[in-house]
Amino acid sequence: MGSISLERPAAVLFDRDGTLVVDDPCLRDATRIQIIDGAREALARLRFAGVLLGVVTNQPRIQSGELQLCELDAINCEIERRLGPIDEWAICPHSSDLGCLCRKPLPGLIFAAARRLRRPASACLVVGDIGSDMVAAARAGASSILVPTPVTRREEIDAARTVASSLDGAVDRILAMGC
Repeated sequence: MGSISLERPAAVLFDRDGTLVVDDPCLRDATRIQIIDGAREALARLRFAGVLLGVVTNQPRIQSGELQLCELDAINCEIERRLGPIDEWAICPHSSDLGCLCRKPLPGLIFAAARRLRRPASACLVVGDIGSDMVAAARAGASSILVPTPVTRREEIDAARTVASSLDGAVDRILAMGC
């Protein structure tokens, strides 16, 4: 898995569901979004430190037709309204059976976000709540921090190089880098 480097990352790429917002597999209405406690403050601390912010998220309900692009756009706009500006959104709309290269745990989303942020993937750090976030980071050469939730499996926690108990704790570790 990707490990924490000694230098502060140029960009932090967050998983969306389960990391920044409560995972709701039926979410279609932007007004029903539930922000993870402390997420707004955690992202504000990184922005203040000059770190670029991105979101890397699998959204297979687009391909299946369960979620329309206009609904996804409204949800992401509402997330950004509540959390503050996000520098880059990288979204995989494909289901796991399609074999795309962008769907986590493959590294495509990490590479795409890093490229659009004009940073190498190795200068990015991924924060997520499940093993596929950590694997995608490692495959891209990025560092990672796992922030477990009730859906995180024990073996994912054991495999992660760096684990934080909260977003705030993850940001504490990130901001301590390079000091």
